[in-house]
Amino acid sequence: MRALLDLNVLIALLDADHVFHQRAHSWWATNAGQRWASCPLTENGLVRIMCHPGYSQSLRLAPSQLIRLLQDFVAQSDHEFWPDNLSLRDTAHFMADRIHGGRQVTDIYLLGLATSHQGRLVTFDESIPITAVSRAKSRNLLVI
Repeated sequence: MRALLDLNVLIALLDADHVFHQRAHSWWATNAGQRWASCPLTENGLVRIMCHPGYSQSLRLAPSQLIRLLQDFVAQSDHEFWPDNLSLRDTAHFMADRIHGGRQVTDIYLLGLATSHQGRLVTFDESIPITAVSRAKSRNLLVI
């Protein structure tokens, strides 16, 4: 099952100073043959967050450097790009009455995207309501 890496996992894999860097790398090493995916939300989020001047005192990368870092990571692994092609309005994918706050929207969307590709969302976030995604099963969400 291909893993859609949540933004926080993707950043932790690429930033040695990230608080969950070791946890992310332990999962990655255990799943060395793991096929993984990214999408516009996770790729753009990586660049947006990691190039922000307040992100890190020790890691200062320009957007072009971060994009190159992501390109290298993708080239060295079994990666697939999933376009953002779902809508929260689509009741075949999402249960709007089970989305209880704005902070859940992106995680629920990513879980829905992973589920629509018969994949799983890999995250550090323990509070994603799986019932907000119509076809999601426990196998579609992995909290590391």
